[in-house]
Amino acid sequence: MPAADTPSSPALTASAAEVPDRLTHLLLVREIEEFLFHEANLLDGRQFSAWLDLLTEDIRYFMPMRRNVRHSDQASADTREGKDINWFDEDKFTLQQRVRQIETGVHWAEEPLSRTTHMVSNVTIAEAGTGHGEIQVDLRFLLYRNRLESETDIFVGKRKDTLRRSGTGWKIARRWIVLDQSVLMAKNLTAFF
Repeated sequence: MPAADTPSSPALTASAAEVPDRLTHLLLVREIEEFLFHEANLLDGRQFSAWLDLLTEDIRYFMPMRRNVRHSDQASADTREGKDINWFDEDKFTLQQRVRQIETGVHWAEEPLSRTTHMVSNVTIAEAGTGHGEIQVDLRFLLYRNRLESETDIFVGKRKDTLRRSGTGWKIARRWIVLDQSVLMAKNLTAFF
């Protein structure tokens, strides 16, 4: 039994009024994690058409190039959306075209097919209630890709997803992908992050 003057853990001293809010938050985080795990399974199972159904019609899918800059110039470390050359700066139409190209079976960079494993972790709700039933989700990811006998790529980074609640569940309205590398050693970028 702790002494009377020993501070208690803040997690154990929640007031009765805070418990429902915390429980609601935890349930929401778990719901979002399940959605993200489902998305990863679709991508790893090459169910790209089903994956496209998880995207809103107005999605922005963006991955800047990263530059090595001086400490005092961190604001220019990433290329800008719509202004600079980026790894990805796409909408739903271009994502659909990429999927259609892969599904033809004559996509040179995906013949033979890549094997992928998507892992997501550190899922946090950065901002809830941003309007239109949207929430901002921050997470970390690891994407492992193997192709042919020995072609292996590992992509590690952070994502900022904007998820929008729809009649059928959650949909991805915006995805901002930041790789923790400035030079990509991969021969191509056909994988979806």
